[in-house]
Amino acid sequence: MMNLNGMTNITIKCSLIFVALTTWNLFAEGEPKMPTLNWMGREKATKSVKDVVMKILREDKSLSYGSGDNVLVHGDNLEALKALLPFYAGQVKCIYIDPPYNTGSAFEHYDDNLEHSTWLNMMYPRLKLLREFLREDGSIWISIDDSEAHYCKVICDEILGRRYFIADVAWEKSDSPKMDAKLFSTRYDHTLVYAKNVTELRINKVKVEEIPAHYDKVSKDGRRYYLKPLRSMGQQDARADRPNLYYGIVAPDGKEVFPVRADGSDGRWRWSKSEVENRPEDIEWVKGRKGWSPYYKIYADANATRPPETLWSFAYAGSNRNSQSEQTTLFGAQDAFDTPKPEKLLQRVLEIATDEGDLVLDSFLGSGTTTAVAHKMGRRWIGIEMGEHAKTHCAVRMKKVVDGEQGGISKAVKWQGGGGFRYYELGEAILNEDGSLTCDIPFDVMAAHVWFTETKTPYMGGKKSTVLGVHEGTAYVLLYNGILKDRSVNGGNVLTRKTLEVIQADLAGRDHEKIVVYGEACRLMAPTLEALKIDFRQTPYDLVTRR
Repeated sequence: MMNLNGMTNITIKCSLIFVALTTWNLFAEGEPKMPTLNWMGREKATKSVKDVVMKILREDKSLSYGSGDNVLVHGDNLEALKALLPFYAGQVKCIYIDPPYNTGSAFEHYDDNLEHSTWLNMMYPRLKLLREFLREDGSIWISIDDSEAHYCKVICDEILGRRYFIADVAWEKSDSPKMDAKLFSTRYDHTLVYAKNVTELRINKVKVEEIPAHYDKVSKDGRRYYLKPLRSMGQQDARADRPNLYYGIVAPDGKEVFPVRADGSDGRWRWSKSEVENRPEDIEWVKGRKGWSPYYKIYADANATRPPETLWSFAYAGSNRNSQSEQTTLFGAQDAFDTPKPEKLLQRVLEIATDEGDLVLDSFLGSGTTTAVAHKMGRRWIGIEMGEHAKTHCAVRMKKVVDGEQGGISKAVKWQGGGGFRYYELGEAILNEDGSLTCDIPFDVMAAHVWFTETKTPYMGGKKSTVLGVHEGTAYVLLYNGILKDRSVNGGNVLTRKTLEVIQADLAGRDHEKIVVYGEACRLMAPTLEALKIDFRQTPYDLVTRR
């Protein structure tokens, strides 16, 4: 008779070996590899960015508001990111996203009941694209709860780089326990923080909002301070270690005081003799049983900042109760968004991760909290939202912000209104089904895609010209959509002797070693192109194959 227990043990051992070798992928031909997560659809998800259709953005001026270059996009965020990348690659200082948590709950504005592998398939390509937007000194902050946080960490380690993981910030989202919880009352969410380049990352210290009680003295000019012994209190304070820090200081009674340790042995001062002589106002003498001892003053305003911590209380960063109240004020109880973040939480993120004028991106915009806070704090912003609430909530909210609404953090940052944004709908694909170009694509859009395809840097625009710019010795030229105007030959999209003269005139004064020309067709012979160091590429076919 077959031993079923033995077969079961063999099956379990084989399964464990399979998991170790395939799912975690730890070792393969030489160098050990980073552990990777495996799920149904992974292979397609890891390659899907390249297959995302390139679409253009169409401004809806009826929903744009005020003045400024801030961008609000309505459409699928994967396609919108692909459309925005040629304009903003490497330009964003801080990305904050609050994706669906996959909790199994039903929300009006989001389908948050995604099956696990579907959630991973959704997140993977978006994270890959988002990384391309970050500046070298930038960071990405991902808000997530326990249901997917640890899986999210693994794929972020793979995409963003494990060595670029900075912190897991715990935000106390609930200001009181849930007494009806069946098991645990969940009080916090995770925020995973990654750097684009950890050696380049620049973050700000946070302000100490309340002066600690031990700053118990006040100077004549009103500054709070406390006293610390001028004599070094450490074990390595012998005179022999630092003889230049052993000297006498004249006390109020006229006697010289030396840095003597409690056991009577020689010690040393914390300050040099010259520093003591130059800062007499920062030294205070205290009389004790053994005579006078010098202390130095530590001022509260000189220690008004500290490194950010990874535990954020609701008092420090707001709570769900605060965000629900903000939503009710903005939209009324019936139209309030279901799962928003409080403005104070985003204020803390942007205080640490950005400075005034920096660019902020949120591709899961929800009700618009990130863009609202960024705007009030003087940051530039890009927001992407796929749902209809891009119109009903995000655009409405941002108009109120521009007009100076006083909810959320407005009073704390002294917000009075101003600025504006442009509202875009995700438009048609750049290519028709037969592979031809959509006829009414604006020149700037095509120029951005050509430039980014070739250089992997964002197109900065400027004065319209056949020459898009020069990058690492190569000049890039686009003959498209009437750029030559009255100088056109065969519509201005064909490289001929005549259009070459125009290109050379536009290149005057720009150093370059060779020229890449995108156009509809080329009438110059191969020897001529070679002699002039010109590479001709046909639009759209070469554009598509090189992306």
